[in-house]
Amino acid sequence: MADAHAAPKHDYHLVDPSPWPLVASIATTIMMVGAVIWMKGMFGLSGPMVFIVGFAAVLYSMFGWWADVVKESRKGDHTPVVSLGLRYGMVLFIASEVMFFAAFFWIFFEMALWNESRTLIPEFGNWTETAAAWSTWPPQGVETLSAWHLPLLNTVILLLSGTTVTWAHHALQVGKRGEAKLGLALTIALGVLFTGVQAYEYYHILHDNLFFNDEAMNSGLYGSIFFMATGFHGFHVLVGTLFLTVCLIRLLRGHFTPQKHFGFEAAAWYWHFVDVVWLFLFAFVYVTFG
Repeated sequence: MADAHAAPKHDYHLVDPSPWPLVASIATTIMMVGAVIWMKGMFGLSGPMVFIVGFAAVLYSMFGWWADVVKESRKGDHTPVVSLGLRYGMVLFIASEVMFFAAFFWIFFEMALWNESRTLIPEFGNWTETAAAWSTWPPQGVETLSAWHLPLLNTVILLLSGTTVTWAHHALQVGKRGEAKLGLALTIALGVLFTGVQAYEYYHILHDNLFFNDEAMNSGLYGSIFFMATGFHGFHVLVGTLFLTVCLIRLLRGHFTPQKHFGFEAAAWYWHFVDVVWLFLFAFVYVTFG
């Protein structure tokens, strides 16, 4: 019996029984079922309500689960071996995000580079109009957004935010907590500014009816790819901003030390990933094929 209660003689941390995997699974199921009902237009307002309830439950699960991880870290359960596992997990997560965006770039380049050599599929018996639809990219008649106004401004904002988060990380490593707090606060402010500029950009696109010229057959595909790629990137910026905000709160509470601050380091990795994805979006979606 004494051996059973003795301190573990290994560097691994065996987590306590947790309800969060089950709660998160149920919440995710409810959210996705609600999304399908909503998109299908079934049961009136029930679909949106089911989705909102599921989404709120997912957020609650995330908060509770990650709060437990923070508590484990504060108790000293994150040994060097556990910390290495967390790093591997974050690297794999970012790699999965890379593949996520690779799908959007794949279809965009497919349309932009090989549109003229596509196999024609008769649509209502009209081969000629189908061929003309893919003769250029963007499709003829689609008015695109200038890359040198709002997109360029957002590029400058994100690149600047990459320097401020790096400054904050370096300051924390050398023990300059004041500079770390300032750099992190500036990064969060720049993230909020990016989201605001992109929201205004979307408003400008919809208000001026860009991408939706009725005379441009299949212009909806260009708009769909544009909004999917830039919209999901904007969502990642929002998530990254929340991630950094949590890190700032933890930094103000003294959770991070120069030797132990992986939560902040993971947030910085994620933010740099968001920066790099935007550079590809700006270079190809806005400039090269815009």
